[in-house]
Amino acid sequence: MSKEPDSWQDLQNQVALVLEQCGFNVELEKKIETVRGDVELDVYAEEVIKGRKYSIAVECKNWSNNIPQHVVHSFRTVVSDLGVNAGYIVAKTGFQSGAFSSADLTNIELLTWPDFQSQFFESWYETHFTHTVAEKLDGLMTYSEPFMPAWFEVMEEGDKYLYLGYKQQFDVFGMVMQSMGPWVRMLRPNKVAQLPLMGRLTPDKERDTIPENILNEQYYREFLDMAIEHGEHALGLFRELRDI
Repeated sequence: MSKEPDSWQDLQNQVALVLEQCGFNVELEKKIETVRGDVELDVYAEEVIKGRKYSIAVECKNWSNNIPQHVVHSFRTVVSDLGVNAGYIVAKTGFQSGAFSSADLTNIELLTWPDFQSQFFESWYETHFTHTVAEKLDGLMTYSEPFMPAWFEVMEEGDKYLYLGYKQQFDVFGMVMQSMGPWVRMLRPNKVAQLPLMGRLTPDKERDTIPENILNEQYYREFLDMAIEHGEHALGLFRELRDI
């Protein structure tokens, strides 16, 4: 989904961002009073589904070494006292064997950063990725259709030439992004667009109209950011002609 965080703070922020984009209400470094005293959670998240609250506590460890058993023991106590539905320890590297034993038969999961992303990827893709594509680039998809807008006929010849040039430049990109929107997801619920695009688009002049950095990007969040920036640039060009 996204590149590996480069610090504990970045790991915490990235975990929070994933949960927020999955639809959770998220708090960072949340202080909570328990029967054993006050505790501070790296990330606390909750969502309400059909009137029922689902809560998550996350501890982030950007350690170079595998996480030992005593860390899980301490977090298990906190999770039990809070009564949250699930607890996650998200680590940069991994966990010692004793840590996994301590988490057995509990509501705590021990995950590396890639594991955490995999756990929430489907929810993130459907809730955030596809809907962001629709929200930001729906207009570009309209320009990618084979039909010309009504205002095309009243344009000056030079502006028509520019418009057709923009279509040639952005049509394939617009169609690719349309395939990543929520409508395709509704028709094919298990369909996830595979990255990088370079590996699944046939090499030709049309594919090469898409910038190379977008074609080669393998991480979904970074891909989305670059695609939105490129798409909004394209929309600006089309709208400039429309508003003449």
